[in-house]
Amino acid sequence: MNLKDIPKEELQSMGYDEIAYLILEKNGKKMKLLDLFKSVSKALDLDEEAVMDHITDFFELLSINKKFVLLENGYWDLAIKHKQEIIVEDDEEETSSEELENDDEDMEDMDTEEDDEDIFYDNDLDNDDDDDDDLKDLVIIDEEEEIS
Repeated sequence: MNLKDIPKEELQSMGYDEIAYLILEKNGKKMKLLDLFKSVSKALDLDEEAVMDHITDFFELLSINKKFVLLENGYWDLAIKHKQEIIVEDDEEETSSEELENDDEDMEDMDTEEDDEDIFYDNDLDNDDDDDDDLKDLVIIDEEEEIS
């Protein structure tokens, strides 16, 4: 859809992000934030002062809108034109069974060295309300039942 084909009243009722989407779609190329917002402002007949007043709002709109993607060097483009790469790094090294046994022994040593001072005791016996109150909002759902 061409911006010139849209009546001014309809353009003014659209959000900046909607107009930016149409501009990027029509241009077919990535744009810098300021250039993109100047194009939006031109379509809405906003003056230079309005551009500077609303540029941060525009940046926030593009940042939270999943239709847009920020590229390198500050360029913005439509997300549908770019493949999202998801990189999962597995930094964990394989642990040998010998290392696991050593870890277990270390944990046992720590348990025997524990001082009674490090243990927390609840001395507030007056605040011993019914344990059932903690479970009053608990809802048990059978696996066969689904909540819609």
